[in-house]
Amino acid sequence: MELLRQIDLDELLRRALAEDVGQGDITTAATVDSAARGRARITVKEPAGIVFCGGFLLERVFALTSSEPAVRTIISEGERVEAGAVAAEIDGRLAGLLTGERVALNLLQLMSGVATATRRYVDAIAGTRARIVDTRKTHPGLRALEKYAVRIGGGFNHRFGLDSGVLIKENHIAAAGSVKNALERARRYAPHTFRVEIECETLAQVEEAIAHGATSILLDNMTPAEMRNARALAGDAILLEASGGITLDSIRAIAEAGVDLISVGALTHSVRAVDLSMRVEVV
Repeated sequence: MELLRQIDLDELLRRALAEDVGQGDITTAATVDSAARGRARITVKEPAGIVFCGGFLLERVFALTSSEPAVRTIISEGERVEAGAVAAEIDGRLAGLLTGERVALNLLQLMSGVATATRRYVDAIAGTRARIVDTRKTHPGLRALEKYAVRIGGGFNHRFGLDSGVLIKENHIAAAGSVKNALERARRYAPHTFRVEIECETLAQVEEAIAHGATSILLDNMTPAEMRNARALAGDAILLEASGGITLDSIRAIAEAGVDLISVGALTHSVRAVDLSMRVEVV
């Protein structure tokens, strides 16, 4: 939950509800007795099952819609859940449960989708030295939730934002004039507690980075063979990260090439939301 302390979670949920509800939930107001109480049951419909994530949001969302929610059951974060399983049951004012349904499901489906995808990548490299890490390719405003979901899926977090680490990319190198200049300028500027990482697109750049004191190198769109050569050049003291075009089909070979980290933008930027449904009954 440490990541979530970086944001005002209730404010994020209020904005999401304001976007969906506008001036009021007309349909619910017209069809549901304001005094009625009900039970919401959230069920997994994803054929292959999911890694559940985001359940802690349900009570907070429904509290903001005046549901007076009482959670009866909820599956643990990170638990694998098969199709047909009930992930959560919440009692409360029926109107509020219906008004909050879409926001609750949108977030739950997204976060569980991220956690489920992450677990697949983590399982695919089991037994190697590599770790799966995320990127900053997240949906605006939802970074903390998505990076939290990566952790729940068994992955690790890269930088949260531009202020939490130094990563010299190809455009920074171009602006500085060379790998050497970029590294020297970054070391003069950054606090000594920050790791300085530099992106290399060729083995020649890897050699240049090592010659000028790099301790962390991002290997951009290299083949597994090139990554093995980079490891031979770098030895074990330098951290190597693989990035660019990573897929489930290619990731095992990349991990076996000897890298320490594999960053996968697809965990967040193009993840597919899992299929969940919510049904209510009057109680």
